[in-house]
Amino acid sequence: MTEHAVVIAGGGPTGLMLAGELALAGIDVAVLERRGSHEEAGSRAAGVHSRTIEVFDQRGIADRFLSQGMTGQVTHFSGIFMSIEDFPTRHPYALGLLQHYTEKTLAAWIAELGVPIYYDVEVIGFNQDDAGVNVELADGRAMRGHYLIGCDGGRSTIRKASGIGFPGYDPSCSAMLVDAEITEQPLEFGLLRKPGQSFLGILPFEEGWCRLVFSTDLSRLGIEPTLAEAKEALIAIAGTDFGIHSPRWMSRFSDMTRQADRYRDRRLFLAGDSAHIHFPFGGQGLNTGVQDAVNLGWKLAAVIKGEAPDSLLDTYHSERHPVAERVLHNTMAQTPLSDAGPRMDALRDIVAELLAMDEPRKRIAGMMSGLDIHYGLGEGHPLLGRRMPDLDVATADGLTRVYPFLHTARPVLLNFGAPGQLSIDGWADRVQLIDAKYTGIWELPVLGEVAAPDAVLVRPDGYVAWVGDGSDTGLAEALTRWLGPGVRA
Repeated sequence: MTEHAVVIAGGGPTGLMLAGELALAGIDVAVLERRGSHEEAGSRAAGVHSRTIEVFDQRGIADRFLSQGMTGQVTHFSGIFMSIEDFPTRHPYALGLLQHYTEKTLAAWIAELGVPIYYDVEVIGFNQDDAGVNVELADGRAMRGHYLIGCDGGRSTIRKASGIGFPGYDPSCSAMLVDAEITEQPLEFGLLRKPGQSFLGILPFEEGWCRLVFSTDLSRLGIEPTLAEAKEALIAIAGTDFGIHSPRWMSRFSDMTRQADRYRDRRLFLAGDSAHIHFPFGGQGLNTGVQDAVNLGWKLAAVIKGEAPDSLLDTYHSERHPVAERVLHNTMAQTPLSDAGPRMDALRDIVAELLAMDEPRKRIAGMMSGLDIHYGLGEGHPLLGRRMPDLDVATADGLTRVYPFLHTARPVLLNFGAPGQLSIDGWADRVQLIDAKYTGIWELPVLGEVAAPDAVLVRPDGYVAWVGDGSDTGLAEALTRWLGPGVRA
Protein backbone atom coordinates (compact mmCIF):
# COMPACT_ATOMS: atom_id res chain seq x y z
CA MET A 1 0.00 0.00 0.00
CA THR A 2 1.45 3.36 -1.07
CA GLU A 3 1.68 5.80 1.84
CA HIS A 4 2.11 9.57 2.04
CA ALA A 5 1.90 12.08 4.85
CA VAL A 6 -1.01 13.79 3.08
CA VAL A 7 -3.28 12.46 0.35
CA ILE A 8 -5.29 15.03 -1.60
CA ALA A 9 -8.34 13.78 -3.48
CA GLY A 10 -8.91 16.14 -6.40
CA GLY A 11 -6.50 17.83 -8.78
CA GLY A 12 -8.38 21.09 -9.31
CA PRO A 13 -6.94 24.48 -8.30
CA THR A 14 -7.65 23.93 -4.58
CA GLY A 15 -5.93 20.53 -4.41
CA LEU A 16 -2.97 21.63 -6.51
CA MET A 17 -2.42 24.79 -4.47
CA LEU A 18 -2.61 22.84 -1.23
CA ALA A 19 -0.09 20.32 -2.54
CA GLY A 20 2.29 23.15 -3.35
CA GLU A 21 1.91 24.68 0.11
CA LEU A 22 2.70 21.37 1.79
CA ALA A 23 5.63 20.64 -0.52
CA LEU A 24 7.19 24.03 0.28
CA ALA A 25 7.18 22.96 3.93
CA GLY A 26 8.87 19.65 3.08
CA ILE A 27 5.77 17.48 3.56
CA ASP A 28 5.33 14.27 1.55
CA VAL A 29 2.07 14.83 -0.35
CA ALA A 30 0.34 13.20 -3.31
CA VAL A 31 -2.58 14.31 -5.48
CA LEU A 32 -5.18 11.83 -6.79
CA GLU A 33 -6.98 13.01 -9.93
CA ARG A 34 -9.76 11.01 -11.60
CA ARG A 35 -9.18 12.67 -14.99
CA GLY A 36 -6.55 11.37 -17.37
CA SER A 37 -4.52 14.60 -17.38
CA HIS A 38 -4.73 18.34 -16.93
CA GLU A 39 -4.84 18.68 -20.72
CA GLU A 40 -8.52 17.74 -20.86
CA ALA A 41 -10.94 20.44 -21.99
CA GLY A 42 -13.55 22.01 -19.76
CA SER A 43 -13.12 25.08 -17.58
CA ARG A 44 -15.93 26.27 -15.37
CA ALA A 45 -14.02 29.09 -13.68
CA ALA A 46 -12.69 31.85 -15.85
CA GLY A 47 -11.18 34.47 -13.58
CA VAL A 48 -8.71 35.14 -10.79
CA HIS A 49 -9.32 37.98 -8.34
CA SER A 50 -6.86 40.44 -6.83
CA ARG A 51 -6.33 38.63 -3.55
CA THR A 52 -5.68 35.31 -5.26
CA ILE A 53 -3.16 36.97 -7.57
CA GLU A 54 -1.51 38.31 -4.41
CA VAL A 55 -1.46 34.77 -3.01
CA PHE A 56 0.32 33.59 -6.15
CA ASP A 57 2.67 36.56 -5.82
CA GLN A 58 3.43 35.51 -2.23
CA ARG A 59 4.76 32.25 -3.67
CA GLY A 60 6.63 33.87 -6.55
CA ILE A 61 4.44 32.42 -9.30
CA ALA A 62 2.04 35.29 -10.15
CA ASP A 63 3.77 36.09 -13.44
CA ARG A 64 3.11 32.57 -14.70
CA PHE A 65 -0.62 33.30 -14.63
CA LEU A 66 -0.50 36.96 -15.65
CA SER A 67 1.46 36.10 -18.80
CA GLN A 68 -1.38 33.88 -20.03
CA GLY A 69 -4.52 35.92 -19.39
CA MET A 70 -6.12 39.33 -19.79
CA THR A 71 -6.40 41.83 -16.93
CA GLY A 72 -9.18 44.33 -16.29
CA GLN A 73 -9.33 46.82 -13.43
CA VAL A 74 -12.89 45.92 -12.54
CA THR A 75 -14.98 43.51 -10.56
CA HIS A 76 -18.75 43.19 -10.61
CA PHE A 77 -21.82 42.49 -8.52
CA SER A 78 -24.47 40.66 -10.57
CA GLY A 79 -23.03 42.25 -13.71
CA ILE A 80 -22.89 45.77 -12.27
CA PHE A 81 -19.26 46.64 -12.82
CA MET A 82 -17.07 48.55 -10.37
CA SER A 83 -13.56 49.89 -10.83
CA ILE A 84 -10.83 48.74 -8.45
CA GLU A 85 -8.00 50.66 -10.09
CA ASP A 86 -7.60 52.83 -6.97
CA PHE A 87 -7.30 49.88 -4.58
CA PRO A 88 -4.03 49.76 -2.59
CA THR A 89 -2.55 46.60 -4.08
CA ARG A 90 0.03 45.80 -6.73
CA HIS A 91 -2.73 43.90 -8.51
CA PRO A 92 -5.76 46.22 -8.73
CA TYR A 93 -7.40 44.07 -11.38
CA ALA A 94 -9.00 40.73 -12.11
CA LEU A 95 -7.34 38.24 -14.45
CA GLY A 96 -9.36 36.56 -17.17
CA LEU A 97 -7.90 33.06 -17.40
CA LEU A 98 -9.75 29.81 -17.93
CA GLN A 99 -9.45 27.27 -15.13
CA HIS A 100 -7.92 24.89 -17.67
CA TYR A 101 -4.80 27.08 -17.79
CA THR A 102 -4.77 27.80 -14.08
CA GLU A 103 -4.72 24.08 -13.35
CA LYS A 104 -1.96 23.31 -15.85
CA THR A 105 0.17 26.12 -14.40
CA LEU A 106 -0.30 24.91 -10.84
CA ALA A 107 0.36 21.30 -11.89
CA ALA A 108 3.66 22.36 -13.49
CA TRP A 109 4.60 24.27 -10.33
CA ILE A 110 4.03 21.36 -7.97
CA ALA A 111 5.87 19.05 -10.35
CA GLU A 112 8.90 21.31 -9.85
CA LEU A 113 8.41 20.80 -6.12
CA GLY A 114 8.43 17.02 -6.55
CA VAL A 115 4.75 16.34 -5.90
CA PRO A 116 3.36 13.26 -7.68
CA ILE A 117 -0.04 13.50 -9.38
CA TYR A 118 -1.74 10.14 -9.86
CA TYR A 119 -4.03 10.48 -12.89
CA ASP A 120 -6.94 8.18 -13.74
CA VAL A 121 -7.31 7.47 -10.02
CA GLU A 122 -10.74 7.85 -8.47
CA VAL A 123 -11.39 7.76 -4.74
CA ILE A 124 -14.54 5.84 -3.79
CA GLY A 125 -14.26 5.80 0.00
CA PHE A 126 -12.05 5.90 3.06
CA ASN A 127 -11.80 4.92 6.68
CA GLN A 128 -9.67 6.56 9.34
CA ASP A 129 -8.04 5.47 12.56
CA ASP A 130 -5.97 7.21 15.22
CA ALA A 131 -2.82 7.13 13.08
CA GLY A 132 -4.08 7.83 9.57
CA VAL A 133 -6.57 7.33 6.77
CA ASN A 134 -6.96 4.38 4.38
CA VAL A 135 -8.17 5.59 0.98
CA GLU A 136 -10.13 3.21 -1.24
CA LEU A 137 -9.60 3.54 -5.00
CA ALA A 138 -11.96 2.54 -7.81
CA ASP A 139 -9.42 0.12 -9.32
CA GLY A 140 -9.31 -1.92 -6.11
CA ARG A 141 -6.06 -0.54 -4.82
CA ALA A 142 -5.66 1.44 -1.61
CA MET A 143 -3.50 4.30 -0.43
CA ARG A 144 -2.78 5.55 3.06
CA GLY A 145 -2.11 9.02 4.38
CA HIS A 146 -1.65 10.51 7.79
CA TYR A 147 -4.28 13.00 6.60
CA LEU A 148 -6.81 13.06 3.75
CA ILE A 149 -8.04 16.27 2.12
CA GLY A 150 -11.22 16.23 0.08
CA CYS A 151 -10.83 18.65 -2.82
CA ASP A 152 -13.03 16.60 -5.14
CA GLY A 153 -15.70 19.14 -6.03
CA GLY A 154 -19.30 19.95 -5.27
CA ARG A 155 -20.40 16.31 -5.60
CA SER A 156 -17.53 15.27 -3.33
CA THR A 157 -17.30 11.55 -2.67
CA ILE A 158 -15.10 12.32 0.32
CA ARG A 159 -17.67 14.63 1.90
CA LYS A 160 -20.51 12.17 1.34
CA ALA A 161 -18.52 9.28 2.80
CA SER A 162 -17.55 11.37 5.82
CA GLY A 163 -21.10 11.99 6.94
CA ILE A 164 -20.37 15.71 7.27
CA GLY A 165 -23.57 17.73 6.84
CA PHE A 166 -24.03 19.88 3.74
CA PRO A 167 -26.96 22.16 4.57
CA GLY A 168 -28.19 24.94 2.33
CA TYR A 169 -30.73 25.77 -0.35
CA ASP A 170 -32.06 23.91 -3.37
CA PRO A 171 -31.81 25.53 -6.82
CA SER A 172 -34.17 28.29 -7.88
CA CYS A 173 -32.66 28.91 -11.33
CA SER A 174 -30.28 27.33 -13.80
CA ALA A 175 -27.92 28.42 -16.52
CA MET A 176 -25.98 26.99 -19.41
CA LEU A 177 -22.34 27.55 -20.27
CA VAL A 178 -21.02 27.08 -23.81
CA ASP A 179 -17.46 27.57 -25.03
CA ALA A 180 -17.81 27.86 -28.81
CA GLU A 181 -17.05 29.80 -31.95
CA ILE A 182 -19.41 32.53 -33.17
CA THR A 183 -19.76 34.19 -36.58
CA GLU A 184 -21.72 37.26 -35.43
CA GLN A 185 -19.84 39.51 -33.05
CA PRO A 186 -21.91 41.09 -30.24
CA LEU A 187 -22.02 44.85 -29.96
CA GLU A 188 -20.26 44.52 -26.63
CA PHE A 189 -18.82 41.87 -24.37
CA GLY A 190 -19.61 41.25 -20.73
CA LEU A 191 -23.03 40.83 -19.17
CA LEU A 192 -25.46 41.78 -21.96
CA ARG A 193 -28.59 41.74 -19.85
CA LYS A 194 -31.40 43.79 -21.38
CA PRO A 195 -34.41 45.20 -19.49
CA GLY A 196 -37.09 42.59 -19.07
CA GLN A 197 -34.84 39.74 -20.23
CA SER A 198 -32.81 37.03 -18.55
CA PHE A 199 -29.06 37.40 -18.28
CA LEU A 200 -26.57 36.67 -21.03
CA GLY A 201 -22.84 36.92 -20.61
CA ILE A 202 -20.37 36.79 -23.50
CA LEU A 203 -16.66 36.70 -22.74
CA PRO A 204 -13.94 36.62 -25.42
CA PHE A 205 -11.04 34.24 -24.94
CA GLU A 206 -8.67 32.87 -27.52
CA GLU A 207 -9.04 34.25 -31.02
CA GLY A 208 -12.08 32.91 -32.83
CA TRP A 209 -14.12 31.69 -29.89
CA CYS A 210 -15.73 32.87 -26.70
CA ARG A 211 -17.73 31.80 -23.64
CA LEU A 212 -21.50 32.30 -23.51
CA VAL A 213 -23.39 31.94 -20.22
CA PHE A 214 -27.16 32.38 -20.19
CA SER A 215 -30.37 31.55 -18.34
CA THR A 216 -32.18 28.30 -19.03
CA ASP A 217 -35.37 26.76 -17.71
CA LEU A 218 -34.96 25.21 -14.26
CA SER A 219 -36.93 22.16 -15.41
CA ARG A 220 -34.03 21.19 -17.69
CA LEU A 221 -31.58 20.90 -14.81
CA GLY A 222 -29.89 17.50 -15.03
CA ILE A 223 -30.51 17.16 -18.78
CA GLU A 224 -27.40 17.05 -20.97
CA PRO A 225 -27.11 20.40 -22.83
CA THR A 226 -27.11 20.50 -26.64
CA LEU A 227 -26.09 23.03 -29.26
CA ALA A 228 -29.68 23.17 -30.55
CA GLU A 229 -30.94 24.12 -27.09
CA ALA A 230 -28.23 26.77 -26.80
CA LYS A 231 -29.25 28.37 -30.10
CA GLU A 232 -32.92 28.39 -29.13
CA ALA A 233 -32.17 29.97 -25.74
CA LEU A 234 -29.91 32.64 -27.25
CA ILE A 235 -32.51 33.65 -29.81
CA ALA A 236 -35.12 33.94 -27.06
CA ILE A 237 -32.84 36.14 -24.95
CA ALA A 238 -30.90 38.19 -27.52
CA GLY A 239 -32.83 37.78 -30.77
CA THR A 240 -29.87 35.98 -32.35
CA ASP A 241 -27.76 32.89 -31.74
CA PHE A 242 -24.62 34.78 -32.84
CA GLY A 243 -23.92 32.02 -35.37
CA ILE A 244 -22.70 29.79 -32.57
CA HIS A 245 -20.99 26.60 -33.74
CA SER A 246 -18.21 24.10 -33.00
CA PRO A 247 -18.67 23.98 -29.21
CA ARG A 248 -15.63 22.93 -27.22
CA TRP A 249 -17.47 22.40 -23.97
CA MET A 250 -21.01 22.72 -22.66
CA SER A 251 -22.34 22.39 -19.14
CA ARG A 252 -25.38 23.22 -17.07
CA PHE A 253 -25.42 24.48 -13.48
CA SER A 254 -27.75 25.98 -10.93
CA ASP A 255 -27.80 28.31 -7.96
CA MET A 256 -27.88 25.45 -5.43
CA THR A 257 -26.16 26.89 -2.36
CA ARG A 258 -24.68 24.65 0.32
CA GLN A 259 -21.83 24.62 2.81
CA ALA A 260 -20.30 21.86 4.90
CA ASP A 261 -21.24 22.31 8.53
CA ARG A 262 -17.68 21.45 9.54
CA TYR A 263 -14.48 21.44 7.54
CA ARG A 264 -12.71 18.85 9.69
CA ASP A 265 -13.41 15.36 10.96
CA ARG A 266 -10.31 14.22 12.84
CA ARG A 267 -7.77 13.46 10.05
CA LEU A 268 -10.09 14.47 7.22
CA PHE A 269 -10.47 18.01 5.87
CA LEU A 270 -12.66 19.53 3.15
CA ALA A 271 -11.57 22.42 0.95
CA GLY A 272 -12.81 24.26 -2.12
CA ASP A 273 -16.06 23.18 -3.77
CA SER A 274 -16.13 20.06 -1.60
CA ALA A 275 -16.86 22.41 1.30
CA HIS A 276 -19.03 25.04 -0.39
CA ILE A 277 -21.05 25.43 -3.61
CA HIS A 278 -22.91 28.45 -4.98
CA PHE A 279 -23.93 30.18 -8.19
CA PRO A 280 -20.75 31.44 -9.88
CA PHE A 281 -21.69 35.13 -9.99
CA GLY A 282 -18.57 37.17 -9.35
CA GLY A 283 -16.24 34.25 -10.07
CA GLN A 284 -15.51 33.64 -6.40
CA GLY A 285 -15.45 29.83 -6.24
CA LEU A 286 -11.95 29.10 -7.52
CA ASN A 287 -10.56 32.00 -5.54
CA THR A 288 -12.17 30.89 -2.29
CA GLY A 289 -10.81 27.37 -2.81
CA VAL A 290 -7.24 28.53 -3.45
CA GLN A 291 -7.37 30.61 -0.29
CA ASP A 292 -8.77 27.65 1.66
CA ALA A 293 -5.66 25.77 0.56
CA VAL A 294 -3.24 28.49 1.60
CA ASN A 295 -4.90 28.78 5.01
CA LEU A 296 -4.78 25.03 5.67
CA GLY A 297 -1.41 24.16 4.15
CA TRP A 298 1.01 25.79 6.58
CA LYS A 299 -1.05 24.75 9.60
CA LEU A 300 -1.15 21.12 8.55
CA ALA A 301 2.58 21.16 7.81
CA ALA A 302 3.39 22.58 11.25
CA VAL A 303 1.36 19.87 13.00
CA ILE A 304 2.82 17.04 10.91
CA LYS A 305 6.34 18.25 11.70
CA GLY A 306 5.52 18.29 15.41
CA GLU A 307 6.06 22.03 15.74
CA ALA A 308 2.48 23.02 16.58
CA PRO A 309 -0.34 21.39 18.55
CA ASP A 310 -3.22 19.61 16.83
CA SER A 311 -5.57 22.39 17.99
CA LEU A 312 -4.01 24.68 15.37
CA LEU A 313 -5.90 22.69 12.73
CA ASP A 314 -9.23 23.71 14.25
CA THR A 315 -8.53 27.32 13.23
CA TYR A 316 -8.91 26.25 9.60
CA HIS A 317 -12.67 25.86 10.08
CA SER A 318 -13.04 28.86 12.38
CA GLU A 319 -11.30 31.16 9.88
CA ARG A 320 -12.40 29.82 6.51
CA HIS A 321 -16.02 28.79 7.19
CA PRO A 322 -17.13 32.43 7.76
CA VAL A 323 -15.34 33.56 4.58
CA ALA A 324 -17.18 31.04 2.40
CA GLU A 325 -20.42 31.72 4.27
CA ARG A 326 -20.16 35.34 3.17
CA VAL A 327 -19.48 34.27 -0.43
CA LEU A 328 -22.63 32.16 -0.38
CA HIS A 329 -24.54 35.09 1.07
CA ASN A 330 -23.44 37.54 -1.62
CA THR A 331 -24.05 35.13 -4.49
CA MET A 332 -27.56 34.47 -3.19
CA ALA A 333 -28.11 38.23 -3.34
CA GLN A 334 -26.67 38.53 -6.86
CA THR A 335 -28.67 35.72 -8.44
CA PRO A 336 -32.19 37.20 -8.09
CA LEU A 337 -30.78 40.58 -9.07
CA SER A 338 -30.21 39.13 -12.55
CA ASP A 339 -33.86 38.13 -12.96
CA ALA A 340 -36.09 39.52 -15.69
CA GLY A 341 -38.90 42.04 -15.26
CA PRO A 342 -39.45 45.77 -14.75
CA ARG A 343 -39.43 45.54 -10.94
CA MET A 344 -36.03 43.88 -10.93
CA ASP A 345 -34.82 46.38 -13.53
CA ALA A 346 -35.78 49.17 -11.14
CA LEU A 347 -33.92 47.48 -8.27
CA ARG A 348 -30.82 47.06 -10.43
CA ASP A 349 -30.92 50.76 -11.29
CA ILE A 350 -30.92 51.64 -7.58
CA VAL A 351 -28.11 49.19 -6.77
CA ALA A 352 -26.07 50.54 -9.71
CA GLU A 353 -26.49 54.09 -8.37
CA LEU A 354 -25.28 52.97 -4.95
CA LEU A 355 -22.26 51.14 -6.36
CA ALA A 356 -21.30 54.25 -8.31
CA MET A 357 -20.71 55.97 -4.96
CA ASP A 358 -17.23 55.69 -3.52
CA GLU A 359 -17.84 54.03 -0.15
CA PRO A 360 -20.35 51.37 -1.32
CA ARG A 361 -18.13 50.61 -4.33
CA LYS A 362 -15.07 50.07 -2.15
CA ARG A 363 -16.97 47.94 0.34
CA ILE A 364 -18.58 45.62 -2.22
CA ALA A 365 -15.57 45.50 -4.57
CA GLY A 366 -13.32 44.75 -1.59
CA MET A 367 -15.56 41.79 -0.76
CA MET A 368 -15.75 40.50 -4.34
CA SER A 369 -11.97 40.76 -4.86
CA GLY A 370 -11.16 39.07 -1.55
CA LEU A 371 -8.97 41.98 -0.48
CA ASP A 372 -11.05 42.74 2.60
CA ILE A 373 -10.85 39.29 4.22
CA HIS A 374 -10.48 39.68 7.97
CA TYR A 375 -9.78 36.81 10.33
CA GLY A 376 -10.89 37.37 13.92
CA LEU A 377 -7.52 37.32 15.66
CA GLY A 378 -8.52 39.64 18.49
CA GLU A 379 -8.77 43.34 19.22
CA GLY A 380 -6.03 45.81 18.44
CA HIS A 381 -4.43 47.36 15.37
CA PRO A 382 -6.56 47.36 12.18
CA LEU A 383 -3.90 45.23 10.46
CA LEU A 384 -4.47 42.33 12.84
CA GLY A 385 -6.08 39.45 10.95
CA ARG A 386 -5.86 41.21 7.56
CA ARG A 387 -3.61 40.59 4.57
CA MET A 388 -0.18 42.15 4.74
CA PRO A 389 0.34 44.85 2.08
CA ASP A 390 3.16 44.19 -0.37
CA LEU A 391 5.20 47.23 0.64
CA ASP A 392 8.46 48.45 -0.86
CA VAL A 393 10.87 48.20 2.06
CA ALA A 394 14.54 48.94 2.66
CA THR A 395 16.65 46.24 4.32
CA ALA A 396 20.36 45.70 4.89
CA ASP A 397 20.42 44.00 1.49
CA GLY A 398 18.78 46.91 -0.29
CA LEU A 399 15.30 47.75 -1.56
CA THR A 400 12.84 44.91 -1.93
CA ARG A 401 9.16 44.03 -1.53
CA VAL A 402 7.50 42.20 1.34
CA TYR A 403 6.02 39.32 -0.64
CA PRO A 404 9.34 37.76 -1.70
CA PHE A 405 9.93 36.98 1.99
CA LEU A 406 6.86 34.70 1.77
CA HIS A 407 8.04 32.68 -1.23
CA THR A 408 9.14 29.81 1.00
CA ALA A 409 5.83 29.78 2.94
CA ARG A 410 7.55 30.61 6.23
CA PRO A 411 6.32 33.23 8.72
CA VAL A 412 8.05 36.61 8.70
CA LEU A 413 8.59 39.06 11.55
CA LEU A 414 9.11 42.50 10.04
CA ASN A 415 10.73 44.95 12.44
CA PHE A 416 10.26 48.57 11.38
CA GLY A 417 11.75 49.98 14.60
CA ALA A 418 15.29 50.00 15.89
CA PRO A 419 17.31 47.00 14.70
CA GLY A 420 17.64 44.32 17.36
CA GLN A 421 14.68 45.45 19.45
CA LEU A 422 12.82 42.16 18.88
CA SER A 423 13.89 38.65 19.82
CA ILE A 424 12.67 35.35 18.38
CA ASP A 425 14.78 33.10 20.60
CA GLY A 426 13.21 29.67 20.49
CA TRP A 427 11.58 30.26 17.10
CA ALA A 428 14.59 31.40 15.05
CA ASP A 429 14.55 28.23 12.96
CA ARG A 430 10.90 28.79 12.00
CA VAL A 431 10.62 32.58 11.60
CA GLN A 432 12.45 35.03 9.40
CA LEU A 433 13.32 38.21 11.33
CA ILE A 434 13.76 41.12 8.94
CA ASP A 435 14.81 44.61 10.00
CA ALA A 436 13.16 46.93 7.48
CA LYS A 437 12.25 50.54 6.86
CA TYR A 438 9.12 51.86 5.18
CA THR A 439 8.47 55.57 4.85
CA GLY A 440 5.16 55.66 2.96
CA ILE A 441 1.55 55.66 4.13
CA TRP A 442 0.07 52.35 5.26
CA GLU A 443 -3.25 51.76 3.53
CA LEU A 444 -5.67 48.84 3.49
CA PRO A 445 -8.47 48.14 0.99
CA VAL A 446 -11.84 49.39 2.26
CA LEU A 447 -10.41 50.70 5.57
CA GLY A 448 -8.05 53.27 4.08
CA GLU A 449 -5.06 54.66 5.97
CA VAL A 450 -3.95 52.93 9.18
CA ALA A 451 -1.42 53.83 11.85
CA ALA A 452 2.09 52.72 10.94
CA PRO A 453 3.10 49.75 13.14
CA ASP A 454 6.53 49.23 14.65
CA ALA A 455 6.52 45.55 13.75
CA VAL A 456 4.28 42.86 12.29
CA LEU A 457 4.29 39.08 12.43
CA VAL A 458 3.07 37.77 9.07
CA ARG A 459 1.79 34.19 8.86
CA PRO A 460 2.80 32.04 5.85
CA ASP A 461 -0.61 32.74 4.26
CA GLY A 462 0.14 36.46 4.28
CA TYR A 463 -2.14 37.50 7.15
CA VAL A 464 -0.93 39.59 10.09
CA ALA A 465 -0.91 37.64 13.37
CA TRP A 466 0.67 40.26 15.66
CA VAL A 467 1.30 44.01 15.53
CA GLY A 468 4.00 45.69 17.63
CA ASP A 469 3.70 49.12 19.23
CA GLY A 470 7.32 49.76 20.13
CA SER A 471 7.73 46.73 22.39
CA ASP A 472 7.55 42.96 22.10
CA THR A 473 4.45 42.70 24.28
CA GLY A 474 2.36 39.77 23.11
CA LEU A 475 4.92 38.57 20.56
CA ALA A 476 5.85 35.37 22.40
CA GLU A 477 2.16 34.57 22.89
CA ALA A 478 1.47 35.09 19.17
CA LEU A 479 4.43 32.94 18.14
CA THR A 480 3.30 30.18 20.49
CA ARG A 481 -0.29 30.39 19.26
CA TRP A 482 0.58 30.03 15.60
CA LEU A 483 3.87 28.13 15.62
CA GLY A 484 3.82 26.14 18.82
CA PRO A 485 6.21 26.38 21.77
CA GLY A 486 9.66 27.84 21.23
CA VAL A 487 12.63 25.52 21.37
CA ARG A 488 15.66 26.78 23.27
CA ALA A 489 19.11 25.90 22.00
